[in-house]
Amino acid sequence: MEHAGLTPEKMAESLTGVFVGLNHGDYQFVHIDAEAFDGPYGNTGTNSCFASGRISYALRLHGPAVTVDTACSSSLFATHLACRSLSDGESDLAFAAGVYVMMEPRRFASASAQNMLSPTGHCHAFDAAADGFVSGEGSVVLLLKRLPDALRDGDRVLAVVRGTAANQDGHTVSIATPSVQAQSMVYRAALAAAGVEPGSVGLVEAHGTGTPSATPSNTRVWPRCTASTGPAR
Repeated sequence: MEHAGLTPEKMAESLTGVFVGLNHGDYQFVHIDAEAFDGPYGNTGTNSCFASGRISYALRLHGPAVTVDTACSSSLFATHLACRSLSDGESDLAFAAGVYVMMEPRRFASASAQNMLSPTGHCHAFDAAADGFVSGEGSVVLLLKRLPDALRDGDRVLAVVRGTAANQDGHTVSIATPSVQAQSMVYRAALAAAGVEPGSVGLVEAHGTGTPSATPSNTRVWPRCTASTGPAR
């Protein structure tokens, strides 16, 4: 917020939305193990809805406060919802955030049992040696604004979101297995929303988990989208 030249006083009472992507609720397990979950803050201190709601409360914001969990795409989907809220006029500003903190080892024992985690401790994205992913912690918050409004107000614009799209893999081999067809569809939908030709794209940031199931999917999706136009020169 300060990086954007805004202060809490300027933000107060504004139509600013807060959209947070949050995967897993490890802090709830910490509270339960400490026998503190039935205490006064067991509810408001651990429920995922307060990840966004507490920001709105602290800054006195009146836009939507939404916490979403769509697994690996949670932060991107939060950004998608933030952009839609701005486009619809529901919000004049929007925070789009993603956070992941590892506090619960039992969850990783389960993931390891499903062969999701790399036994070598390395993420071999787009590699025949792909054997699973390696988790890391982090958080990020973007402040989004309609481009005409940002230009009008003389804001520093770091990047422009041309278009977004969302869908779901549907029924695949397993609930965690991606669908090349569905992912190709959402790529095309995002390009259409942005008004961008596939062949003009010079850089693609892929999921790149390095799992045996996702790596082939990642490498096949983009060529499908550029098949009719050819790759960027």
